[in-house]
Amino acid sequence: MCASPAGAHRMAYWEWGDPDNDKVLLCVHGLTRSGRDFDQLAARLSSHYRVVCPDVVGRGKSDWLIDAKSYVVPQYVADMLTLIARLRPGRLDWVGTSMGGLIGMGLAGTLAVSALLRPARGALGLPADSGVPLGKVVLNDIGPQLNFSGLQRIVDYVGKPVRYNSFQQAVEHVRSISAGFGDHDEAGWEALTRHVFNEVDGQWVQHYDLRIAQPMSAQTPESIRSSEDMLWAAYESIRGPILIVRGMLSDLLTAETAGDMLRRNPRATLHEVPGVGHAPTLRCDSQIDPIERFLLA
Repeated sequence: MCASPAGAHRMAYWEWGDPDNDKVLLCVHGLTRSGRDFDQLAARLSSHYRVVCPDVVGRGKSDWLIDAKSYVVPQYVADMLTLIARLRPGRLDWVGTSMGGLIGMGLAGTLAVSALLRPARGALGLPADSGVPLGKVVLNDIGPQLNFSGLQRIVDYVGKPVRYNSFQQAVEHVRSISAGFGDHDEAGWEALTRHVFNEVDGQWVQHYDLRIAQPMSAQTPESIRSSEDMLWAAYESIRGPILIVRGMLSDLLTAETAGDMLRRNPRATLHEVPGVGHAPTLRCDSQIDPIERFLLA
């Protein structure tokens, strides 16, 4: 159970590995996707971590928000803090794809502000809580600076109602809007479709609240730049190792921004995925291996 200004909502999550393992890997998906995107990564790492893959509110098995204006990163960060409090990790590592990476940076910024307040809490006689132990962070094809044309491409299809008479038509839809995912065989495209479409009354409909597009469509280049200033500050506050995964053909995370990220946080390293745009799906060994090496090093 989580809370928003309009009331309570449930956030579902998928869990892999030993539930008593206090070494937690939190994997957070992209804008219209679900926690099931990380099945392959979670299976690989479940012997080392308790892997938890939430369906961000408005997606998958989670509730939809009463007020669409709350489909924004600060609400998602609040929900993750509630989940983290439930998990009580001894160590917390993070993998975030696209929106999931933005949420991770938002979390890092929130924790940095909390750390600044701890001495004041102690002076007031309040518990100086040690805070969430955020460890290694993987940012999958996302950074603090967002390419506006790449964002516009996403806005153009998110929130548009679609219905199909067959699952295969839904697969073709996902394939048509997801060219950046790179090459996948038919089974791969079916897997990428299965958890983001539902069969309702004999038709296949998208498995997310179409209103998640409303806050995005209201953004302007000016508001995006203001958000970027906060994201850069949050990114620079990350004290653990960072792996930036970039699709070499990405229209959202440019090579220039990736270079700036390396310069502005010395704990960051870059891995580029050839032949892929936005965003690597982390379903194959060649994409999972570098993340496994980074997390387990």
